[in-house]
Amino acid sequence: MWSINDEVNFFKDAINLASIENLMVKVKGKYYAFQPKDEIDKVNTPQTRNSFIGSTTEKWCKDLFADIAKSNGLYAVNSVVCEEIGLSRQSSADLAFCTSPDNIQKAENIKLIFEIKMGIVNNYFFNNDEDFEFCGDYTTHKGNPSLLRSDSMLKAIGKSINLRVDSSKAKSIPIVIIGNSPITTNYVRKVDCLKQSGVIQKFISLYPNPTTHDFIRETPQKGFETFDTLEIVEKFIEQILNENLNYFSSMMSNKDLGRIISLANKESSDELKGQKFIEMLNL
Repeated sequence: MWSINDEVNFFKDAINLASIENLMVKVKGKYYAFQPKDEIDKVNTPQTRNSFIGSTTEKWCKDLFADIAKSNGLYAVNSVVCEEIGLSRQSSADLAFCTSPDNIQKAENIKLIFEIKMGIVNNYFFNNDEDFEFCGDYTTHKGNPSLLRSDSMLKAIGKSINLRVDSSKAKSIPIVIIGNSPITTNYVRKVDCLKQSGVIQKFISLYPNPTTHDFIRETPQKGFETFDTLEIVEKFIEQILNENLNYFSSMMSNKDLGRIISLANKESSDELKGQKFIEMLNL
């Protein structure tokens, strides 16, 4: 699971590819991952860091989930493109479980889509020994990492909605949002509504203990959950893969809805009734 070591290693690797000015903020002669909360003057976090952390966390998730995918007869693939459901090269799936290892896929071969919204969560400073040292969790700095960022949440929600409405071929593909932070109280009701409506199956955090303070570990309807172990992650993913889900969304009169329910109810089993209901909604 995500830890301080992953973040320190990120900076150690990234410093070989970019200058310290492109990775950290300078505050009173010292370089920090984020501006400490007790510093008054505003300092902007380098935007160039985002591309580094994006590619790092996408690969980290692929490596973490590779064995889970394999045990289910699938491949964990980064940057999946599928034009028929709206996954373009400019807006590909960060990670997906597919029946082949190719990044260009057909809709029927994509079994699970992950949108990754992970980042540097804690604060670190660059010391005189050219090393990176932990100096506080996310409550001690002015940044809003991962799922604590409103724009990250809105982008994940928007992309998921686009997939749902762009093509009926995406209706059976589960979508999971991966982060490494809690969410804010402003999104508690929203994530539960998104789960209940089927737009997104769950928001999850892979950082079990991001702070010693109180934080939102899960929401009432478990639209968001913090996972403590890889075993729990594996169990959740296998459950999602085996549920044979179908997304449906519609607005119609009670009369038309009642007619569809009556016709679907004539089928011989619950599974066939559900299948008939979805088919008629899509007519």
